Amino acid sequence: MEPRVTDPDDTLRYPGLSDHGLAMLRRLSEHPFAPRFNNRSGHRLTSELLTRVRDFEDEVLTSDVGWVPNTLPNWLDAFVTRAYCQVPHYRQYGHQPTRFGEVPTMRRADLTDIARFVPDDLPIDGLIHYSTSGTTGHPLTIASHPVVAASYVAFIKKAFATRGITLTAGRGDVGLMLIGWQHKCFTYVSVTPSMDESGLLKMNLHPVDWRDRADRARYVNDLAPEVISGDPISFEALLDLHVSCRPKALISTSMVLMPALRAALERSFECPVFDFYSLNETGPVAFSSRTVDDHQIVQHRLYVEILDDQDRPCLPGVRGEVTLTGGFNPYMPLLRYRTGDRAELVFHWGTPALRNLSGRPPTVYRTASGDPINNVDVTHVLAPFALSQYTLHQDASGALRFRVRGRHPTEPIRDALYGLFGTANEIKIETDVEFDGKAIQYTRAVQPSGFQIGEASVG
Repeated sequence: MEPRVTDPDDTLRYPGLSDHGLAMLRRLSEHPFAPRFNNRSGHRLTSELLTRVRDFEDEVLTSDVGWVPNTLPNWLDAFVTRAYCQVPHYRQYGHQPTRFGEVPTMRRADLTDIARFVPDDLPIDGLIHYSTSGTTGHPLTIASHPVVAASYVAFIKKAFATRGITLTAGRGDVGLMLIGWQHKCFTYVSVTPSMDESGLLKMNLHPVDWRDRADRARYVNDLAPEVISGDPISFEALLDLHVSCRPKALISTSMVLMPALRAALERSFECPVFDFYSLNETGPVAFSSRTVDDHQIVQHRLYVEILDDQDRPCLPGVRGEVTLTGGFNPYMPLLRYRTGDRAELVFHWGTPALRNLSGRPPTVYRTASGDPINNVDVTHVLAPFALSQYTLHQDASGALRFRVRGRHPTEPIRDALYGLFGTANEIKIETDVEFDGKAIQYTRAVQPSGFQIGEASVG
């Protein structure tokens, strides 16, 4: 019997929702210590789509990752040919080059029109899209599908298997807790149908979403999630809560994870910390599960190049820009996508990995009174402005320097930043700035008290 739902759209969000699935949703949202959730989300997986998710997971878990050094993976030529035939953006290039290295590279600025990346022969029924916060410019909109969103867990399982970890969360359990630390954070509750409708939630640890600060630790401990995922900023906040639950693993993503924070998390939670290098454009790229590990490539249909500034491949062990082709999102096939992140490509017994990876450092600003501000909150307040590229730096005194490409009215931008930081912080704005390549968007001279995550090196 189908359970009763309070919102008619829930039948679309949670196809086939069972009584125990509904009970999990209510437990997560109506718990006496629960935070305020500001959005509704769901897996949108019909039984047919769920079969596709499970089939893909089997493929991921049984496929080898990698290619022979100095050769191309065997699936690559067909992928490029299909992109040139079916994807409007690539058709504008003209004829497909005979050599893969002659395919033009692309950057984030090329992804502004998502419709031109959706292959002509793919059905758009069920197509979804979401916005990214961005680290180097205006937020992007990404085309995707519920099957793509649900398939992320396959790569988590593949990475966990390298440490002998098997996910077993099922009926009545909370499987994955996603945590953030932001003044404004997209939050929701859901279930994972491929794991017998175990609980899934995204919540904000910032006190703004809680009735009582102490409820945060009570809620986490009572739910006892099997896995907790967040970024270094939210994990630093989680450490301060001194929770007693012991997940099987932690997943850090979005920003550089510093060794000291990783060690502190492993001591406190007594479990491995997996550092995922992941992009909204491609999903998970690589992971490491030990402090000194290289980041091992995790997708079996993702080709990774390291290029110099002239689009020439670097030799193994030579540092350059991480450039990606492939991915598991068929609605955004990428050809030679330059990420702006830098690393060396190395091979371990035939498996490719990224060494000395440097990407997006965690940045926590502070108000004049010392309150922390996540750089994602800055992205949110600036989202209404059509800014192609900008940087924000805070010096040791707390003063802010905002620089932006192109000509823009300064007062609306200043008012938006004052609304976040308060008027006690001095803000200097420079417009019509010319940046040299990929600028590091968010920087600061000193971390705020209580959030000593450390300085990150970005090449």
